Amino acid sequence: MAVQYQPSAETAAVISGATAAGIAASVEAAVRTGGLDPGAVLPPVRTLAATLGVSPATVAAAYRVLRGRGLIETAGRAGTRVRARPPLARRTGHALGVPEGVVDLASGAPDADLLPGFARHLIKLSRNLPPTNYGAGGPLPQLLHLAGERFAADGVPDGRLTVTGGALDGIERALVAHLRPGDRVAVEDPGWANLLDLVAVLGLTPVPVPVDDEGPTEDGLSAALSSGVAALVVTGRAQNPTGAFVTRGRALALRRRLMRYRSILVLEDDHAAELAHERPHPLAGATDSWAYIRSLSKPYGPDLRVATVAGDETTVARIEGRMRFGTGWVSTVLQRLVIELWRDPETKGLVRRARDHYAERRQALRDALGGLPARGVSGFNVWVPVADETSMVAGLREDGFAVAPGAMYRLVSPPAIRITTATLDPRDAPRVAEAVLRRAAGTVRRQV
Repeated sequence: MAVQYQPSAETAAVISGATAAGIAASVEAAVRTGGLDPGAVLPPVRTLAATLGVSPATVAAAYRVLRGRGLIETAGRAGTRVRARPPLARRTGHALGVPEGVVDLASGAPDADLLPGFARHLIKLSRNLPPTNYGAGGPLPQLLHLAGERFAADGVPDGRLTVTGGALDGIERALVAHLRPGDRVAVEDPGWANLLDLVAVLGLTPVPVPVDDEGPTEDGLSAALSSGVAALVVTGRAQNPTGAFVTRGRALALRRRLMRYRSILVLEDDHAAELAHERPHPLAGATDSWAYIRSLSKPYGPDLRVATVAGDETTVARIEGRMRFGTGWVSTVLQRLVIELWRDPETKGLVRRARDHYAERRQALRDALGGLPARGVSGFNVWVPVADETSMVAGLREDGFAVAPGAMYRLVSPPAIRITTATLDPRDAPRVAEAVLRRAAGTVRRQV
């Protein structure tokens, strides 16, 4: 029997309004104040129309507005629901944190103990930090030179370089520079939750591309290209959440397909950067419009909101032009800090040590999971297919382990959980694996 998803009476009670704008505003207010939690199912159009005494067309228009803002989504048989992470600051603390005594394998943050410190570099900079006026901001030539050397060493083609306030900032600016609301964007499925949310907020239409251990599949990309996508976003290594790595052979195959669609914008997110053992195999240059975006947050710390970007002349010029009407530029203090970190031999050693620790932790869990079809050939996460995400996440929390439900990373791919191993002590891997295997077996028995 098919599972029926029904909104609660409390859900319907928080929605009001006589116009599309009023209904949309009431839903937004309920999400903001905690009256509607992430994932809450909204009433069907005709049901809500009858409750409010308005036409179904009015409710449908309100839902269109909310979908356009990225607040709600249509989830097939699950109906229309509030997105798992709506783009709205909430006044209440409904977000489920990790309670004391529970091991956090859900957040995805790097291990603070493996991050290089900034203090001595900032002290050094403070002794000779030139003032920057409005006319003198922008990417520092020294930073662009160092970034260009790093891109060239990894096979990224020559292009124009710039700096953005992190990976997602660079991706957003590139998408806005080329696309308009309603355009179709090929995204990895499973894929980075922040990117899926961004696509929704920008009013773009995601087109899922299946991902195996070697990255986006050839057939999946071909289908997306044939459907008329305007852009493709790929993570070449340490893919979040599956840990996929685009191999040389897969990259060549994907490039051959992309070369038939020269107008497609190709964006590559290299968020792991120096923490990845694998050498990247870029798709950059297979089309006329492209950007290769490398963040510094994972190797050096989430508070270092800087990413270096290589791309074609037009794309990078548009990114920089758009920045002038907003933030203007990435702080030159942060840029100078990046230069210091990149030039420091001790910091390089710390990053290499962190890279090895992350790989050891990820592999320890994969080995402990044994025959379970877990994925994670690179990066910081292990992706474990499950029959029921909700019961698995809840059960593991009872066992003392917080993991992330796969729903926020999926479009049409099967259920799974994401286990982040960034802070996992390898000695704890057998305990985590035992709990996962036991809970997985229990879920299967209940379904039978």
